[in-house]
Amino acid sequence: MSEIRFSFEDLEVWQKAVDFAVSVIDIAEIMNTNRNHYRLIEQLESSVTSISANIAEGKGRNSKKEFIQYLYIARGSLFETITFLTIFYKNKWISSSNLNDLRIAGDTIGKQLSSLINSIKKTI
Repeated sequence: MSEIRFSFEDLEVWQKAVDFAVSVIDIAEIMNTNRNHYRLIEQLESSVTSISANIAEGKGRNSKKEFIQYLYIARGSLFETITFLTIFYKNKWISSSNLNDLRIAGDTIGKQLSSLINSIKKTI
């Protein structure tokens, strides 16, 4: 039996976004907080998983313009995630090393999203 693949799975930015989500969720599991802030942690997990989910959903839409709109939403979710991580760092819930590593990964994803958006725009 051959492996079934969806077209979005071939996008490097989607793959990186999935890996980014796994990294953020792993850090949320060991976060240095007394867990009085479940809602903030849930929002972090929601925003970080929204990045790859919106890339995938956009890829499945009927037009390039719709795909671009979902890529913008994914980028917004990335920025939201970085904001939560910055707040968590300022509250000393994550280390500067964790924040820096995640910001580097997020920056790469952001650049890839922008490049993909610009590339698709040229074909419209």
